[in-house]
Amino acid sequence: MTSQQQWFTAMIIALGTMLTRYIVFIIFPANKKPPIFIEYLGKVLPAAAIALIVVYSYKDVQVWQYPHGLPELIASLAVIALHAWKRNTLLSILIGTVLYMLLVQFIFI
Repeated sequence: MTSQQQWFTAMIIALGTMLTRYIVFIIFPANKKPPIFIEYLGKVLPAAAIALIVVYSYKDVQVWQYPHGLPELIASLAVIALHAWKRNTLLSILIGTVLYMLLVQFIFI
């Protein structure tokens, strides 16, 4: 790829990024109420995205082979308990990730 093609590709990517970020403000201005369907999506999509990530992260768990999914189970239970206690999504994700990594790196070797 020539330097001119690289420059052109970078500009197209930048334009695409800017359009996807700014078009929302053009379609839904601040002084106008968004459609009910968009408000509904704003409520349900975060939970759906997290559910999708959870399902994806469990897809390769081998319950019939060591460690039988124990690191995932322990980290998941810790996240559920921590989130029920603190109601802080970022803290729950952070602690769950750190706990899982510690379990698979040092405990369930």
